[in-house]
Amino acid sequence: MLEDSISSQETLTLRGHTSYVHSVAFSADGKRLASASQDQTVKVWDATSGQETLTLKGHTGYVTSVAFSADGNRLASASHDGTVKVWDATPRP
Repeated sequence: MLEDSISSQETLTLRGHTSYVHSVAFSADGKRLASASQDQTVKVWDATSGQETLTLKGHTGYVTSVAFSADGNRLASASHDGTVKVWDATPRP
């Protein structure tokens, strides 16, 4: 769920993970949102439409946090499996 900070109205509800979401992060331009989940995936969403644009799989434990690089081209995720992974998060057409 994203809320409009002025009106406090919900603008989107994002569904797609199969377990708890532990962390979310907006890209610097505000156009994308990444989520880290106990289902061992990271998902990238279009922050305007709510469309899931990318699912990243590779962790063997639940993903605890996620962060975009300043330019938005990379995404870092940390997992309970003891790893940090850096992913190509370049927007795809």
